Amino acid sequence: MGNFLSSLPKTIHASLAIVVVLFLFLFFTNGGFDFDLIFWSWLFRYFHVLAGIMWIGLLWYFNFVQIPNMPKIPDDQKPAIGKVIAPAALFWFRWSALATIVTGLIVAYLNGYIHQALILGIGSGGGKNAAIGIGMWLGLIMAFNVWFVIWPNQKKALGIVDCDPEQKAKSAKTAMIFSRTNTLLSLPMLLTMVAAQNLY
Repeated sequence: MGNFLSSLPKTIHASLAIVVVLFLFLFFTNGGFDFDLIFWSWLFRYFHVLAGIMWIGLLWYFNFVQIPNMPKIPDDQKPAIGKVIAPAALFWFRWSALATIVTGLIVAYLNGYIHQALILGIGSGGGKNAAIGIGMWLGLIMAFNVWFVIWPNQKKALGIVDCDPEQKAKSAKTAMIFSRTNTLLSLPMLLTMVAAQNLY
């Protein structure tokens, strides 16, 4: 079992197999599902949640673990973070951000509230549309920060893109500030999305 779990691909494939078995179990014990709008909405919401967990999990890893502990790491060990761990984490970070946004917009479209949510429920009495709309806009701002501020600056800070030491230091600080901005927005974003699903 230890050898099996030491392989990430095997672990993920096994997890997906369990998902398929559970889905088939739920499908047949329920007498089947219609592959209709409700099904596709559920499926993309599942993908949305998976991508969102990856995105926000990595955001919090950077802000709660990596950034605060970098000063404690001896200089000779820092390249392991900067050259190996951080680039890999940033890969999953930025693509999970994009996947979260795309699947969230698909869910909003399939459920017919994308327009009212994006205009924050104005003209529809607010409520659920305002709540989910605030969450969507916060998510869009955060994804923009990931792709157009954090990632370009991290490429310079990590040496993926060549620049002088002064620019490297400035880019590292900019990436950190915008990463902290996303951390600031993450709790309100999650609050409004959960509220939209459960309070209205």
